[in-house]
Amino acid sequence: MSAGDEPHSEWLQGGCHCGRVRFRFRPLHFEALECNCSICEKKGILHCIVPQDRFELLSGAEVLTTYRFNTAIAAHTFCSVCGIHPFYTPRSHPDQVDVNVRCLDDGAARRFRVDPFDGKEWEASVDAIR
Repeated sequence: MSAGDEPHSEWLQGGCHCGRVRFRFRPLHFEALECNCSICEKKGILHCIVPQDRFELLSGAEVLTTYRFNTAIAAHTFCSVCGIHPFYTPRSHPDQVDVNVRCLDDGAARRFRVDPFDGKEWEASVDAIR
């Protein structure tokens, strides 16, 4: 791994709209995915997947609720008060956390390069991000 490939060490913070759910995370890289699957397209998520040790829930565990569908592997977590989806457990990486970079504070989402992901053809596309 070269110096330019080292994981980022800065903690970024974010949360839901009402402020009850707050988190921080350290992205490996300033890269995010925009998925076109049925749920991600409707929610408008920009995905940044990180290992669990690079994510910390600061507050709001008591207001989080989860939606599961299809294979029920992904745990689509959202605030039960305002409905915002700041992070979740993705089907592609069930042992990691998928942060919605649109929920980051202070315009931090603009720091991320966004690449498309063809979630409508999930089975054919997922190997590219594993």
